[in-house]
Amino acid sequence: MKANYKFSNICGTVYCQGNVLFTADGNSLLSPVGNRVSSFDLLNNKSFTFPFENRKNIARIALSPDGNVLISVDGDGRALLVNYKRGVVLHHFDFKKPVKDISFSPDGKFIAVTHGSHIQVWQTPNHLVREFAPFVLHRTYTGHMDDVLSIQWAEDSQCFITTSRDMTARLFTLHPVKDYRPKTFAGHRDAVLGAYFSKDGNTIYTVSRDGAVFTWKGKVEAPNSDSSDNNEDDDDQPIASTSNGLSSSSSPLSHKIIHTRWGVHRREYFNVPAKVITTTYHASSSLLIVGFSTGIFGLWELPAFTNLHTLSISQESISSLAVSPSGEWLAFGAAHLGQLLVWEWQSESYILKQQGHFLDLNTLTYSPDGQTVATGGDDGKLKLWSMQSSFCFVTFNEHSAPITGVAFARYGTNVVFSASLDGTVRAYDLVRYRNFRTFTSPSPAQFNCIAVDPSGEVVAAGSTDTYEVFLWSVQTGKLLDILTGHEAPVSTLEFCPEGTNQLASGSWDRSVRVWSVFGRSRASEAFTLNADVLALTWRPDGKELAVSTLDGQITFFDVAQSKQTNVINGRNDISGGRLTSSRTSAANSTAGKSFNSLAYTADGRCVLAGGNSKYVVLYDVREGEGVLLRKFTISENLSLDGTEEFLDSRRVNEAGVNIDSLMIEDEEEDADRRRVDSTLPGAQGGDMSVRKYKRAARTKCVRFSPTGRSWAAASTEGLLIYSLDSLNTADFDPFDLSLDLTPSSVLSTLHSKSYLPALVMAFRLNEAPLLQTVFEGIPRGDIKLVVRQLPVMYLGPLLRFVGGVFLKRTPHVEFGLLWVHAVLMIHGRVLRAGGGAVGGHSSSNMGRDMPSVLRVVKAALGECEETLSRLCDQNMSNLSYVVDQSRLSRLREQQER
Repeated sequence: MKANYKFSNICGTVYCQGNVLFTADGNSLLSPVGNRVSSFDLLNNKSFTFPFENRKNIARIALSPDGNVLISVDGDGRALLVNYKRGVVLHHFDFKKPVKDISFSPDGKFIAVTHGSHIQVWQTPNHLVREFAPFVLHRTYTGHMDDVLSIQWAEDSQCFITTSRDMTARLFTLHPVKDYRPKTFAGHRDAVLGAYFSKDGNTIYTVSRDGAVFTWKGKVEAPNSDSSDNNEDDDDQPIASTSNGLSSSSSPLSHKIIHTRWGVHRREYFNVPAKVITTTYHASSSLLIVGFSTGIFGLWELPAFTNLHTLSISQESISSLAVSPSGEWLAFGAAHLGQLLVWEWQSESYILKQQGHFLDLNTLTYSPDGQTVATGGDDGKLKLWSMQSSFCFVTFNEHSAPITGVAFARYGTNVVFSASLDGTVRAYDLVRYRNFRTFTSPSPAQFNCIAVDPSGEVVAAGSTDTYEVFLWSVQTGKLLDILTGHEAPVSTLEFCPEGTNQLASGSWDRSVRVWSVFGRSRASEAFTLNADVLALTWRPDGKELAVSTLDGQITFFDVAQSKQTNVINGRNDISGGRLTSSRTSAANSTAGKSFNSLAYTADGRCVLAGGNSKYVVLYDVREGEGVLLRKFTISENLSLDGTEEFLDSRRVNEAGVNIDSLMIEDEEEDADRRRVDSTLPGAQGGDMSVRKYKRAARTKCVRFSPTGRSWAAASTEGLLIYSLDSLNTADFDPFDLSLDLTPSSVLSTLHSKSYLPALVMAFRLNEAPLLQTVFEGIPRGDIKLVVRQLPVMYLGPLLRFVGGVFLKRTPHVEFGLLWVHAVLMIHGRVLRAGGGAVGGHSSSNMGRDMPSVLRVVKAALGECEETLSRLCDQNMSNLSYVVDQSRLSRLREQQER
């Protein structure tokens, strides 16, 4: 059993706060997710999350124009310098103050950062060289009287304009210019959120929070000019344009911008009953995009100020806005609802529309094939996530209360069940995407757990108030039986996976009961424990039952012999992280020292357990008292409560209260956010007297994938996926490498017609372009010979390359099908045996299991079949059209004769 699971992705959350950002090619979108960054591929409909973590929630991100360097800055101003293509952290840096905006210059040589009321410009570090101090300060710019909100560079990177809460904008030069003083753009009556240069540099636009747009142009000198039109004070008038004042590094565009005497040309207003939250500008198409606090966004064409488009896309304020380099796609982020949208404004259609759970995730489950994960949350929504694309493809919102349990039938993936506190159990059809069955109890009851028998014909749910277990028939929807015997709320349910008609139920009455639900006697066998039962799970063979209790113990029972076989005391393993409001240390605290979710691995050798702490633990339970294999830390985000082992005494005031719990958030940014208070039971809107509430890091549910290659956790930050096959790290295996193994040597071997050595060498280097070149260079007549002599350890990589890469990107469909046919015909026995030798290689690429590889090939073949059938249907239609036209032409000729 391998335990080296690594973080792979976040699925349950798409956007938290900060700014969204398009890449230079416009095909991908970067979104801050807590203290991580997710990348959404808009062309291939896939997403992944980078493995690095900031100390706290990310406030701003910036990507260099060449796409090599990514900078993520948290709320405290601590930044990570990341190699974007590799996802590797190059350097840590502290800007000392919260950063409102950070921007790369268009040439990529400098980084401008807000620093309170100042602006700092740093030289861009080299992403190929590891340096001790890569950040070198170029200059610090002053002049604003309040916090700087935005920075906008000119196209030639020689000057930039900044906006501030002091209701002004200022124009600075990158390098000192003789006799130049920064120009001030004043006249707004509220904070200026953005300032932008036109494409030709003749116009500057400024946008304020109150919805005013000022157009600034070069002033024409007049003898009786009104003093109110001046953009500067009388004692700070701009100097005249002189050739001697131009810096040697300035371009004609920057010379024009710097030495223009700017003045207000026009004043326009949006006339929308809402505050402006975010804004951006696309210079090539002269489009101004504005997001308002009511969830409305609009497009205005400048300088005519023509409203092209206005649409309401959210019920809450738009937190972030970005426009693609081509100007076709608009990206929006709504922090309060966790929404991420990409809108094509010309066709008025969504390119991407994703939203995580509004509140915490409560439960999750894998489909039997491991390709889909169903999640339920406190918002009453049931969401289905694809593990291939990491996107949510359907949302059911029929429940009116938090969902407490979801389950798939073991045989068949077309039905998913959910239980809720609204007193209903619902069944959803995944073919037509509808709720086709609703199960209710004779008397109102809140359901806390759900279980489905392996055949999918019977569904059971446990109640929290009547202490009963209800069984319904899925086909008829009728209530079959009510199991009584528990004396406290039923906390967990699960059917035996081997189809022995046994149902295990755990309750807060410190007992576990195993029911023979289809037997005539309806007898139940009770197991007594020392504390309240929180979770239980069956071993895949159905012979053993693992039970978690409130005292932090995991107890194992042999169901056939009705005896206890093992006990694991995991109080010290799960404990960790001190809450801000806790009066005791993490080691002495009794809170959260229990497991509320258990899951067996596919082979039954290990148990995964999670609870109300930042740790998820993996135990080896094959023999002895259980061995702790590994502790996974689900989050190191200091914005969450319970992630620190020791609190900082410097943050505690004289009254013994932590300052972080009394910190008031930014009024202008969070005025429209609802406040949540967990101290009041049942409170939804929150207590307005609570100034700030930190969510605690915890895990409510953990589940293993049926393939055993990954597991998922429903945590505070979303749906975390840990996998043995990491998607966001480049695979490289140094096995059997030598100095002579280079791309040039591989190509020379291919040209010498040594096809098998060339293919093996390409797999060892594992470079996709080189591998495709070698693969396509093998003649079709030699395919069977190469496959017959190919080592068994390379069967998995070969099939994964053909099915996952080659057939999806090439028109040579027959060539790929010949490879698949040769592998299946020659190595069919090895594949049927599970590819035992395939997993013996040291590389992670070589060690992937054959079921997942064959599923990839099956999916690729299915896509090829659909494409060919669609092409054939089109050709048949075209041929029938040609035949009909020829018949009509003959008939016309006969009539004319």
